Amino acid sequence: MRKPASHWLSHAIALIEADYQRSADTHLIALPLPGFAQRGIDLYLKDESTHPTGSLKHRLARSLFLYALCNGWLHEDSTVIEASSGSTAVSEAYFARLLGLPFVAVMAKSTSLEKIAQITFYGGRCLLVDSAAAIHEAARAEAARTGGHFMDQFLYAERATDWRGNNNIAESLFLQMARERHPVPRWVVVGAGTGGTSATLGRYIRYRRHHTEVLVPDPEGSVFADYYRDGNAARTAPGSRIEGIGRPRVEASFIPSLVDRLETVSDRQSIAAMRALSALLGRRVGPSTGTNLVGLLLLANEMAARGEAGSLVSLLCDSGERYLQSFHHADWVDAHFGDCSAEEAAIRAQLAGA
Repeated sequence: MRKPASHWLSHAIALIEADYQRSADTHLIALPLPGFAQRGIDLYLKDESTHPTGSLKHRLARSLFLYALCNGWLHEDSTVIEASSGSTAVSEAYFARLLGLPFVAVMAKSTSLEKIAQITFYGGRCLLVDSAAAIHEAARAEAARTGGHFMDQFLYAERATDWRGNNNIAESLFLQMARERHPVPRWVVVGAGTGGTSATLGRYIRYRRHHTEVLVPDPEGSVFADYYRDGNAARTAPGSRIEGIGRPRVEASFIPSLVDRLETVSDRQSIAAMRALSALLGRRVGPSTGTNLVGLLLLANEMAARGEAGSLVSLLCDSGERYLQSFHHADWVDAHFGDCSAEEAAIRAQLAGA
């Protein structure tokens, strides 16, 4: 016989739902690119940096908490553990504090200091390991040591979100496009870390029978590009240096059959696009948003060459304020990636319509 929901469980779900009701939807930004607009091509970014915790991962964290609560995996004395490059951990720390639960983020030592500070601000504890490849095992070990629950975003991201609607990111995006010149996007461009967002978008597009395709721009060093091409789930790779996307191993939440195209993007292109877009918008964006912009421009140029019109949509994943001491610090970039000026000049020329 199924047990009735405990008072704590009911209260926890009510707290998360009330927090959601207090949050407005994120903005859809039309990029001011006259060179493409004159050819009938419109580019947009859905600004996920405006969530309470500052990134796209706020949606995922909320879904993961509700999923764990409704599955009976979280209790009032649970410690919450996550393996994360930072943004998911920031958002999960927020929800753990909301429920009064201790939180531990297992992250690579290379994670930006700004993200570590945000996790600490929300009451979380950071456990730093040598590399992204080591975070899963370290998170499992920490869960065993504390008797806590490992949220495991890389396993559950694609199933924790209701992809049919319920104001997920896909439904929100398509509703916001409804009054645009080309209301049904030709392409949606989204990077993959867990793969949860590309899975949600891919499923929603099929469910609503839209003629929209999904492109995943994958940073160099990530395993997803090779996995997408040959289907070998045992593959490994060095791992991405662009925080938040790309992985050193194949993750269960990345569903290649929901992706129509995948293109590898160099680190210098990602950083150059991040800088160029920051200048265009008048505010800093993060490096994964730069990766997304490279994918958008690739498609826009191909459409222009074929004389096609249509809309292209991607995500502004998080604010560049999280990367002031890393990706937005010129000396740090030069030391870790080298000179990106040639790539930046090329992307600025594309944005200017040259």
